[in-house]
Amino acid sequence: MKKKLSIALALILAFAMILCTACGDATTDEGKTTSGDLSSISINVGTGGSTGTYYGFCNVISSLLKEKTGANLIINSSGASKANILDIDDGIVDMAIVQNDVMDYAYNGTSLFADVGAIGSFSTLGAAYAEVCQIVAKADSGIKTVADLKGKKVSVGDSGSGVEFNAQQILGAYDITFEDIDKQNLSFQASADALKDGKIDAFFCTAGAPTVAITDLATTTGIVLVEIDAEHLAKLQADYGFYAEYTVPAGTYTGIDADATTVAVKATFIVSNDLEEETVYQLTKAIYENAGEYSHEKASEMNLEYAVSSISVPFHPGAERYFKEVGAIS
Repeated sequence: MKKKLSIALALILAFAMILCTACGDATTDEGKTTSGDLSSISINVGTGGSTGTYYGFCNVISSLLKEKTGANLIINSSGASKANILDIDDGIVDMAIVQNDVMDYAYNGTSLFADVGAIGSFSTLGAAYAEVCQIVAKADSGIKTVADLKGKKVSVGDSGSGVEFNAQQILGAYDITFEDIDKQNLSFQASADALKDGKIDAFFCTAGAPTVAITDLATTTGIVLVEIDAEHLAKLQADYGFYAEYTVPAGTYTGIDADATTVAVKATFIVSNDLEEETVYQLTKAIYENAGEYSHEKASEMNLEYAVSSISVPFHPGAERYFKEVGAIS
């Protein structure tokens, strides 16, 4: 009798363990893990090109979080911000890093997303580092302010790019339109080459500072960084809530001997609204509490205040819970 009871008890315990295991690692019909336990989930992350900052930065984070928490962040190369948002909407990735201005366009169905319409399938996890709106001119060009760009040959980045919209908005703060300049649509490197050869007078470049194309240019050509003054910076921020004031430190580029004030957008983590609150809470906590250990230069810009400011798209409930817990938002 005792033997039968022991066998029955063992079977009950075994069945209970199976149930607990299943509960701890629940999946949807599509196979997506919904548990908040980071050691039991896999999250597909959209980044950018395999040689770009997004891809390298996210790989560093993925490696450390795997070591610290067991989280399996699967890093995918992609077409960057716009493509990443569309991939989240299509269920291809669960998380991505994007520019906060581009995600604003997507959320509101404007600018880059005017042809697609508003997308509401994603929310904010938190900002990571600055992508600086840099306006570069030759040192002997006489261009000292944004107002001086009127009538000049100016490259505003690739046609339809986020840089082009940044340029349009910054010029607009000074009541300058693209019709008021000789607009050129060149990549960063092509812009640098054209400035060096005297084919353009200035160019816009939105990227982390220092930017390779500008660094290389400054070694052979005297340059200036055109600043945005306080009055027009305030106007720009009032019109577009995703811009943050940014100071490019003296010495960032050869020949730049004084700090230069401009604006920046933010490389920002977003997540699918399908991810559970507990999962995003644990993920947000892990990302920001380990920020001091990431072996990437951009990680030095990560902090709680920066993570939550100049963000115009609502936070995921899990991220919001974490930031409230640590006092970053009220």
